Amino acid sequence: MNNAAARAIQGLLPSKLPPSLRTTPANLYQVLSRSPRDGVGQRVHQIRWSDKGIRSCYWLVTKTRLKLEGNHGKAWGKLYWRGKAVSNHPERIPGSLKYKWSTGTS
Repeated sequence: MNNAAARAIQGLLPSKLPPSLRTTPANLYQVLSRSPRDGVGQRVHQIRWSDKGIRSCYWLVTKTRLKLEGNHGKAWGKLYWRGKAVSNHPERIPGSLKYKWSTGTS
């Protein structure tokens, strides 16, 4: 897409985008609300893990309950730390509002 078309589309969008249209790291629920099925099946990680050089770590999301347009909610998943499963059963994902999150692995 050329720059003129991109600027035209940007002009049509509201100045404050809803969480589902943003692409920047955000709280866990905002990141999950951008995905189909509210992020179930998605891999997500805390940005600070990458900043600290911790690699191949992520949560595999198994269940979500989002509210307030994806700004709050609850999420469950299985933790994979350095490529190995830590939890056998889904557990509530901690730090959902406290830290910035992104999709994929750290």
